[in-house]
Amino acid sequence: MSELKEKILQLLKEDARYSADLLATMLGVPAEAVKAAITEMEEDHTILKYTTVVNHAKLDEDKVTALIEVQITPERGRGFDAIAERIYMFPEVASVYLMSGGYDLLVEIEGHSLREVANFVSSKLSTLDSVLNTKTHFILKKYKQDGVIFENHEGDHRMMISP
Repeated sequence: MSELKEKILQLLKEDARYSADLLATMLGVPAEAVKAAITEMEEDHTILKYTTVVNHAKLDEDKVTALIEVQITPERGRGFDAIAERIYMFPEVASVYLMSGGYDLLVEIEGHSLREVANFVSSKLSTLDSVLNTKTHFILKKYKQDGVIFENHEGDHRMMISP
Protein backbone atom coordinates (compact mmCIF):
# COMPACT_ATOMS: atom_id res chain seq x y z
CA MET A 1 0.00 0.00 0.00
CA SER A 2 1.30 3.43 -0.89
CA GLU A 3 2.31 5.96 1.72
CA LEU A 4 -0.42 8.33 0.47
CA LYS A 5 -3.13 5.72 1.01
CA GLU A 6 -1.83 4.93 4.49
CA LYS A 7 -1.93 8.61 5.43
CA ILE A 8 -5.44 9.00 4.00
CA LEU A 9 -6.66 5.99 5.97
CA GLN A 10 -5.15 7.31 9.18
CA LEU A 11 -6.86 10.66 8.74
CA LEU A 12 -10.20 9.08 7.81
CA LYS A 13 -10.01 6.85 10.88
CA GLU A 14 -9.52 10.03 12.90
CA ASP A 15 -12.58 11.66 11.30
CA ALA A 16 -14.46 10.13 8.36
CA ARG A 17 -16.08 13.52 7.67
CA TYR A 18 -12.89 14.96 6.20
CA SER A 19 -13.50 15.90 2.56
CA ALA A 20 -11.07 14.92 -0.18
CA ASP A 21 -10.18 18.60 -0.59
CA LEU A 22 -9.36 18.98 3.11
CA LEU A 23 -7.35 15.73 3.08
CA ALA A 24 -5.41 17.00 0.06
CA THR A 25 -4.61 20.24 1.86
CA MET A 26 -3.55 18.38 5.01
CA LEU A 27 -1.30 16.04 3.01
CA GLY A 28 0.01 18.62 0.54
CA VAL A 29 -1.10 16.69 -2.56
CA PRO A 30 -3.62 17.38 -5.34
CA ALA A 31 -7.28 16.71 -4.50
CA GLU A 32 -7.57 14.49 -7.61
CA ALA A 33 -4.88 12.15 -6.20
CA VAL A 34 -6.78 11.86 -2.89
CA LYS A 35 -10.11 11.26 -4.65
CA ALA A 36 -8.53 8.58 -6.87
CA ALA A 37 -6.88 6.86 -3.89
CA ILE A 38 -10.15 6.84 -1.91
CA THR A 39 -12.11 5.50 -4.88
CA GLU A 40 -9.54 2.75 -5.41
CA MET A 41 -9.63 1.77 -1.74
CA GLU A 42 -13.44 1.67 -1.78
CA GLU A 43 -13.46 -0.48 -4.92
CA ASP A 44 -10.88 -2.98 -3.62
CA HIS A 45 -12.71 -3.12 -0.25
CA THR A 46 -9.88 -1.63 1.79
CA ILE A 47 -12.46 0.95 2.91
CA LEU A 48 -15.64 -0.97 3.70
CA LYS A 49 -17.82 1.62 5.38
CA TYR A 50 -17.82 5.06 6.99
CA THR A 51 -19.31 4.89 10.50
CA THR A 52 -20.40 7.08 13.36
CA VAL A 53 -19.47 6.41 16.99
CA VAL A 54 -22.59 7.01 19.10
CA ASN A 55 -22.65 7.61 22.84
CA HIS A 56 -25.81 5.62 23.62
CA ALA A 57 -25.74 6.85 27.23
CA LYS A 58 -26.84 10.26 25.87
CA LEU A 59 -29.87 8.79 24.09
CA ASP A 60 -33.17 7.99 25.70
CA GLU A 61 -33.03 4.30 24.84
CA ASP A 62 -32.26 1.10 26.62
CA LYS A 63 -29.52 -0.88 24.94
CA VAL A 64 -27.48 -3.78 26.24
CA THR A 65 -24.16 -4.82 24.70
CA ALA A 66 -22.59 -8.15 25.51
CA LEU A 67 -19.29 -9.79 24.62
CA ILE A 68 -19.58 -13.56 24.37
CA GLU A 69 -16.59 -15.87 24.47
CA VAL A 70 -17.40 -18.91 22.31
CA GLN A 71 -15.54 -22.21 22.18
CA ILE A 72 -16.28 -24.15 19.01
CA THR A 73 -15.29 -27.26 17.13
CA PRO A 74 -13.92 -26.21 13.73
CA GLU A 75 -15.47 -27.84 10.66
CA ARG A 76 -13.35 -30.12 8.51
CA GLY A 77 -12.20 -28.28 5.40
CA ARG A 78 -13.55 -24.88 6.49
CA GLY A 79 -12.07 -24.47 9.95
CA PHE A 80 -13.64 -21.66 11.96
CA ASP A 81 -14.99 -19.75 8.95
CA ALA A 82 -18.23 -21.71 8.48
CA ILE A 83 -19.43 -21.35 12.07
CA ALA A 84 -18.31 -17.70 12.20
CA GLU A 85 -20.42 -17.05 9.07
CA ARG A 86 -23.47 -18.67 10.66
CA ILE A 87 -23.04 -16.57 13.78
CA TYR A 88 -22.48 -13.20 12.07
CA MET A 89 -25.64 -13.64 10.00
CA PHE A 90 -27.82 -13.22 13.11
CA PRO A 91 -29.16 -9.63 13.17
CA GLU A 92 -28.27 -9.20 16.86
CA VAL A 93 -24.57 -9.75 16.13
CA ALA A 94 -22.50 -6.59 15.74
CA SER A 95 -19.02 -8.18 15.48
CA VAL A 96 -17.30 -11.58 15.39
CA TYR A 97 -13.56 -12.08 15.91
CA LEU A 98 -11.38 -15.19 15.72
CA MET A 99 -9.25 -15.12 18.87
CA SER A 100 -6.20 -16.79 20.30
CA GLY A 101 -6.22 -18.05 23.88
CA GLY A 102 -8.88 -19.77 25.94
CA TYR A 103 -11.75 -19.39 23.48
CA ASP A 104 -12.13 -19.34 19.69
CA LEU A 105 -14.57 -16.57 18.81
CA LEU A 106 -15.51 -13.30 20.48
CA VAL A 107 -19.05 -12.30 19.55
CA GLU A 108 -20.43 -8.83 20.26
CA ILE A 109 -24.20 -8.55 20.33
CA GLU A 110 -26.67 -5.78 21.03
CA GLY A 111 -30.12 -6.14 22.52
CA HIS A 112 -32.80 -4.10 24.26
CA SER A 113 -32.60 -6.02 27.56
CA LEU A 114 -30.59 -8.59 29.49
CA ARG A 115 -33.39 -11.07 28.82
CA GLU A 116 -33.13 -10.51 25.06
CA VAL A 117 -29.37 -11.15 25.14
CA ALA A 118 -29.83 -14.23 27.35
CA ASN A 119 -32.48 -15.54 24.96
CA PHE A 120 -30.12 -15.10 22.00
CA VAL A 121 -27.37 -17.03 23.78
CA SER A 122 -29.61 -19.84 24.98
CA SER A 123 -31.84 -20.31 21.94
CA LYS A 124 -29.69 -19.30 18.97
CA LEU A 125 -25.98 -19.39 19.78
CA SER A 126 -25.64 -22.29 22.22
CA THR A 127 -27.82 -24.56 20.09
CA LEU A 128 -25.45 -24.49 17.11
CA ASP A 129 -23.81 -27.90 16.65
CA SER A 130 -20.24 -26.60 16.64
CA VAL A 131 -20.62 -24.50 19.81
CA LEU A 132 -19.10 -26.22 22.85
CA ASN A 133 -19.24 -23.46 25.45
CA THR A 134 -20.14 -19.79 25.88
CA LYS A 135 -19.31 -17.18 28.49
CA THR A 136 -21.23 -13.89 28.40
CA HIS A 137 -19.92 -10.55 29.65
CA PHE A 138 -22.18 -7.49 29.74
CA ILE A 139 -20.70 -4.06 29.03
CA LEU A 140 -21.68 -1.82 31.92
CA LYS A 141 -20.12 1.43 30.69
CA LYS A 142 -18.06 2.50 27.70
CA TYR A 143 -15.15 4.80 28.36
CA LYS A 144 -13.48 4.71 24.93
CA GLN A 145 -14.38 3.12 21.60
CA ASP A 146 -12.59 3.32 18.26
CA GLY A 147 -10.24 5.93 19.69
CA VAL A 148 -13.08 8.17 20.91
CA ILE A 149 -13.29 9.03 24.61
CA PHE A 150 -16.93 9.19 25.71
CA GLU A 151 -16.64 11.50 28.71
CA ASN A 152 -13.90 14.08 28.41
CA HIS A 153 -13.17 15.33 31.90
CA GLU A 154 -11.58 18.77 31.80
CA GLY A 155 -9.44 20.02 34.63
CA ASP A 156 -6.44 18.96 36.67
CA HIS A 157 -5.43 15.35 35.94
CA ARG A 158 -2.35 15.32 38.17
CA MET A 159 -2.15 12.55 40.72
CA MET A 160 -2.43 13.54 44.35
CA ILE A 161 0.77 13.20 46.34
CA SER A 162 0.57 12.58 50.06
CA PRO A 163 3.49 12.70 52.50
